[in-house]
Amino acid sequence: MNSLANSDATVVSLAGRRGYRPDWASMASARLGSAREKLRMDHDAFAACLSDALGYPVEAYCLERWERGLVVPPADVCMAADHAAQAVPGAARAAPLFPASELAGPGPDDAAMRGGDEIVLPCRTLEGRIIWVSIARRTFLSGGLGAAALAAIAAAAPGPSGATVATLRTAAVEEMNPIETLRQLRRALIDADNLLGAGSVLPVVHGQIQVIRQLRVDRRGTDRQALLTLQAQYAEFAGWLHQDARDFQAAGYWLDRALEWSHAAADREMATYVMARKGQLAGDMRDGTSAIDLAGAAGGMARKASRLKATAATYGAHGYALAGQRTACLRAIDGARELAGRLDDNPGSPWATWLDGAYVDVQRGRCLSALGDHAEAATVFQRAIRDLPPAFRRDRGVYLAREALAHAGAREPEQAVAVGMQALAIAHDTQSGRVIDELAQVGVGLASWATLPAVADFQDALTSVLPTERTG
Repeated sequence: MNSLANSDATVVSLAGRRGYRPDWASMASARLGSAREKLRMDHDAFAACLSDALGYPVEAYCLERWERGLVVPPADVCMAADHAAQAVPGAARAAPLFPASELAGPGPDDAAMRGGDEIVLPCRTLEGRIIWVSIARRTFLSGGLGAAALAAIAAAAPGPSGATVATLRTAAVEEMNPIETLRQLRRALIDADNLLGAGSVLPVVHGQIQVIRQLRVDRRGTDRQALLTLQAQYAEFAGWLHQDARDFQAAGYWLDRALEWSHAAADREMATYVMARKGQLAGDMRDGTSAIDLAGAAGGMARKASRLKATAATYGAHGYALAGQRTACLRAIDGARELAGRLDDNPGSPWATWLDGAYVDVQRGRCLSALGDHAEAATVFQRAIRDLPPAFRRDRGVYLAREALAHAGAREPEQAVAVGMQALAIAHDTQSGRVIDELAQVGVGLASWATLPAVADFQDALTSVLPTERTG
């Protein structure tokens, strides 16, 4: 399902084309399936073929989800599939679904730079809504995204105030260079991910990593350094998006690139954050030993009393819980909670800004569930979810699903169903793999109460919203 097309987001065309816009997500899904059929490959063989072409792992189950339209396929995967299918003898050459510049970046003879092709990017309106702005790639690459986006935001805002504010800001934004534009875009993409899920954001993130690589070729000195730092930041974000989609191999690949590039950019703080994130990923993969070791390495790199120190301790605690080391787990999570209340941190740091007492409490609930303390975990989740900012909608879905799982483990089926239904609505809108996996476990945990009408209704809703293979 195309999460963008089915959301409440608005698409504003800056090329004057109002109304109809192609459903790129559905077209990409169909194109991917067509390419695989031309090559007469099953999903495993096609995934191996694409992995070789792209230089990073592609999972067979991800291909299935992309082809079925459950998640928007990344632009670089679609391009690689097109190239592979066109290599078949006698195959008709298909018109490219995505501009070649999505992979290679702009060149002097690129049709996109001559003004033909457009990309669609998320922006936040003045009253807080997310709109999707259609803009020529040439405008983006020349640093004009900010001015164009403000024009679209003004058009979308009610009353004269939006247009007035946008007009006042446009003159300054027109002077922005691509580096600041890329920073703003990343912030907007993070907002869009929280609201709409990873599927609507991943293609843009992959494309911009390629754009940054190309921009670095012609830059020197501080600009080149800044672009390398941005490249690392986008790679970390790509790792997060793949992690949310449960594509763990691709998530690991991009986190490895982020760690490599942050070291190359001499950004120790970012390298520390990425190391902590690798510990979090290991925990999601239920590899407790690696989670403990990676989080421990991040904690050793972090400054004392810093937000990153608390972040590393939080992910290390989950590793201890997975390993069944109760005392070490509770000591680590208690230390993280205490540290979160007395941070002596750099206020300008962009890393782990979301970490606060409520976040640590949510992770405590997850640890308690892993240790088998389900009733206590459910209570902790309830308290922490109340303090979660409304903007973290997809994360709320994750935590609600984990609370539902804790209720099921505590043999409280009615409470599990009530909370699980709330998480289902968010799973439907965002197609978050994290929410989906947790809810699938809730479905399994409620199997003993299948005859209860409320549980039967939940199982029906689960089957209708989630992929069949996940409801097992």
